[in-house]
Amino acid sequence: MLPIVFALMATVLLLVWMGFFMMGSLPLLILKHDTPLDSRFIRGLFNVYYLAMMLTGSAAALCYAWSGRAVFAVGMAFIAGLAFSLRCWLIIPRMDLLRGTIPAVDVSARRFRQLHIAGMALNVVQLGTVAWALTKLGL
Repeated sequence: MLPIVFALMATVLLLVWMGFFMMGSLPLLILKHDTPLDSRFIRGLFNVYYLAMMLTGSAAALCYAWSGRAVFAVGMAFIAGLAFSLRCWLIIPRMDLLRGTIPAVDVSARRFRQLHIAGMALNVVQLGTVAWALTKLGL
């Protein structure tokens, strides 16, 4: 009983992070992404989000494995691994490359905005997948 309670608490925390990021980063789309301050703030928000996803996803995966729910453990490990790869290899490094050229090159601001939108879209897909898995697969 206790392992599943911890797993559900970790899942709820994961969903809270996903929802907070989705609602918190949506208003930032009104920014033009053309100043270093805007890009630094958005990059920092994505970095914190991916760190939170890695930690809570890993904790949820361990708790689901402890409770004997292998499918959910693999799913949460996949979410944690996706957050790790987005943070280390895809979104954050590309944002860092574009941030240095934003004031000088107009195309960089547009690409940075596209990365922002892509990161948000991935978050919505993750949130939908977790919600679907919880309702359809059941605990």
